[in-house]
Amino acid sequence: MESRITLDHDLNQEGFWVFGYGSLMWNPGFAFAERVPAILVGYARSFCMWSIHHRGTPEEPGLVLALDLEERASCRGLAFHVSRDHAATTLAYLRERELVSSAYLERRVMLTLSDGREVSSLAYVVDPDHVQYTGPLSLARQAEIIARATGGRGPNSEYLFNTARHLAELGMEDADLTQLAEMVRQIPNA
Repeated sequence: MESRITLDHDLNQEGFWVFGYGSLMWNPGFAFAERVPAILVGYARSFCMWSIHHRGTPEEPGLVLALDLEERASCRGLAFHVSRDHAATTLAYLRERELVSSAYLERRVMLTLSDGREVSSLAYVVDPDHVQYTGPLSLARQAEIIARATGGRGPNSEYLFNTARHLAELGMEDADLTQLAEMVRQIPNA
C-alpha cells in the first residue's frame, strides 16, 4: 500500500530511500549514502507529463518523465539511500524540486534492489487527474514536443538525451527512450 512519507514517522534512525528513474539518476542534487540499481513493479516510465517550468513554458510546454501506474509494467532506475543526518534537508529539497506544480504525487513504493534487498522507498508518481497529465502520446508526437521545448532548466531534448544516455551507461537501456532520442536528433534545429 502506498502512503505519503511523513517527517514524524518515516525519517527515523535509518533515513529513507528515494527512487530515481529520470533526472534524479544523473542529477540527484542531494547527498546520499548509497546508490543501488533497483526495479519498481507496477509503474511505467513515460513522457506523460507536460512540463511548464523546468523543460517547457506555459506557452510552449515540454514533456518530462513520470511514473505512470500500469499493472504489468516495471521500471528500472536507481535507489538512493539518504542518511538520517540528511533526511529532513533532502526531503525538503525533493519536495521543492518535484512538487512545484503538484503534478507528481509523493508515494511510498516497494523496490527490489539489485542485491536482492526489498526496501520501502519514496517515489514521485504522476497524478492522472492533474491538468499536466498527457495520457498516452505516440513517440512521434513526443519527439515533436521535445525537439522544440525549452524551460528554466534548459532544452527538453537535453533532458531526454541525458536520461537515455545514463540508462544505457547503467546497463538499463530503455528502448523507447533510445528510439525517441534518435527521432528527436533527426528533427532540424532540435
